Amino acid sequence: MSAKILIVEDEAAIRELIVYNLQQAGYESICAEDAEKAMAIIHEALPDLILLDWLLPKMTGIDFARVLRRNERTRLIPIIMLTARTQEADKVAGLEIGADDYVTKPFSPRELIARINAVLRRLTPEASAQVVEIHGLRLDPVNHRVTDENREIALGPTEYRLLHFMMSHTERVYSRSQLLDRVWGDHVFVEERTVDVHIRRLRKALQWTGKDSWIQTVRGAGYRFSAAAVGPTNDSNKEI
Repeated sequence: MSAKILIVEDEAAIRELIVYNLQQAGYESICAEDAEKAMAIIHEALPDLILLDWLLPKMTGIDFARVLRRNERTRLIPIIMLTARTQEADKVAGLEIGADDYVTKPFSPRELIARINAVLRRLTPEASAQVVEIHGLRLDPVNHRVTDENREIALGPTEYRLLHFMMSHTERVYSRSQLLDRVWGDHVFVEERTVDVHIRRLRKALQWTGKDSWIQTVRGAGYRFSAAAVGPTNDSNKEI
């Protein structure tokens, strides 16, 4: 489940260099030459992160970032600004409009990948390549494997994404609609009850480990992943 990164850069040579290094690091990439083309891509599906050049034709990167941050649908997309501007005031301006990081040109590809990794770990843990492990339950995004005490658990692709998200956001309650947006994507239109079906399948896959009860139903609210000891509660782990 590699992260998809949108590169908004008008210089072809720089785009190609970034695409190559992203592929080497295991990320998917998609490119746009200007803000208008980038917005068309975002309209189809939200990327996990945007690499945004400051000096773009038609609309500057800084103005495009402002547009993204004002829009409810796009305001949480992580943004890393790419620019030849090195003045402190420029860096501050980029961060103040909501950029999550700032990389100056020319940059080292290794540094850029490290910055991307850091932002994704901080803002969208489920999109990074970091292993997630909780009390013996281990999810490895690089190998796309889930194990419990070194015994492999067979999961379908949707159950895998669902477990990855929930293990990366423990103890928080998410409604069905929130899970649809975060796991399926806000561009996919399926019924909310679809979540219930995949929760049921995920619990069944975990049943032999004894950890199916970690996926809890919170009545009237949604679902929560909790590895804490479960005592008497108003929640029903089996209720859909």
